[in-house]
Amino acid sequence: MRAVAVLLVLSGTLGCSESAVLEPSDRSAGLVAETPGSSEVGVITRNLYVGTDVDAVIAALVTDDEGDDIPALMAAIETLGRTDFPARAAAIADEIAEAHPHAIGLQEVSQIDLTLPPLGVDIHQDFLSTLLAELNERGLAYDVAAVVQNIEAAPFPGVSLLDFDVLLVKRGIEVGATTAQNFSNNLGTVAPGVILKRGWVTAIVTIDGTELTLASTHLESGNFPGFAELRAAQAQELVGALDPARPAVLMGDLNDAPGSPMYQVLVGAGFIDVWRALRPGVVGNTCCHLDDLSNKLPDLEQRIDYIVARGLERPHAGLIGKVEQLGEVPADRLTGPVSRIWPSDHAGLAGKLRLPTLVAGL
Repeated sequence: MRAVAVLLVLSGTLGCSESAVLEPSDRSAGLVAETPGSSEVGVITRNLYVGTDVDAVIAALVTDDEGDDIPALMAAIETLGRTDFPARAAAIADEIAEAHPHAIGLQEVSQIDLTLPPLGVDIHQDFLSTLLAELNERGLAYDVAAVVQNIEAAPFPGVSLLDFDVLLVKRGIEVGATTAQNFSNNLGTVAPGVILKRGWVTAIVTIDGTELTLASTHLESGNFPGFAELRAAQAQELVGALDPARPAVLMGDLNDAPGSPMYQVLVGAGFIDVWRALRPGVVGNTCCHLDDLSNKLPDLEQRIDYIVARGLERPHAGLIGKVEQLGEVPADRLTGPVSRIWPSDHAGLAGKLRLPTLVAGL
C-alpha cells in the first residue's frame, strides 16, 4: 500500500514571543475561593479518549506492507475491549455531577462500528449517547449545543470510526448563535479511507445576565516537522472567528505545551491560561496515561489540555475563580474488564470563573 505524505508546510511568523505571556505571577498558589453569591461560569474540558492507539493502525496503513494492516487493527480492537468506554462514561458522568458545570467541552467523542464476522468482531459504540444516558441517570440535563465531525476512518469494509467535538450546555441556560466548523488547515487524507480533520464548536450563552462565548476544540496531534505551525494556524483561525468584544472561554485538547507557537497565538489574542493564572507553580500535566489505561500511577508528562479565558479578568486582580484536574490520582481509577483503568488517557480540567457583572469596582 503506497505511503501518503501528511506533512504541511506553513509559512509566516506569529508576531509574538514567549515574553508576551501575561500572567498574574504574584497570585498565591492553590485555588481562589469564590465570594458567596458571586456570579460565575463553570466549565469542564474532557478528552474522552477513543480507547486505543489509532495512530498505530494508521502507521500500518501507510506502509507498503499490506500484511501488517490486519494485525495492527486486531491489536487496536483488543485494547479497545480493555478500555471499556461504557464504564469510563459512568466515571466521567460522576465527575460532571460533582462539578455541576454550565458547559462541557468534549473531544474524541467517537462513534465506532466494527463488524468483522470472520474475526468474531461485532462492536458498536456511540460515545455521546452513552455519556448523555449516564448524565440522565444522575438527573443531569445537558443539551448538545454544537457538534462538529472531524476524523473519518473506514479503511476496510465493516470498519468505521467517526470522531467529533461536542459542546454540551446545561439545560435552561439561554443559548444563542452556535458554530460548528472544520479548520481550513487540516491534514486531509493520510491513508486509504482515513481523513484527518480537526475543528471547533462555539455557543453564545447568557449566564446571570452576562453574555459570553464558549468554545471547544481539538487541535492536530503529533510532533512531525510543521505540526507546531499547523496547530498555531488552527488556533489563529479559531480565535479570529471569536468576537473580541464579547468575553470568551475556550477549552480543549490543544496538543501543545505552554510557550509553543499555538500558545503564543492564544496569548497574542488576549487569552489568559487559567491554570497558570490560578495555580502558579503547579505543573498540571494532563497527558497521557498508557493506551490501555492500566498504569497504576499517573503517567502524565505534558500539559496540553487547557481552559483559557478573555474578557473575564479585571484590573489589579486578573482572573478570580478556581481550576482543578480530573482523573489524575489513583483514586480516580475504576474497575475495567482486565484491570483497574483511568477514565481517559488525559486528565480533564474543571474551572469556575467569576463573571464581570459582579466585579465592577473591585
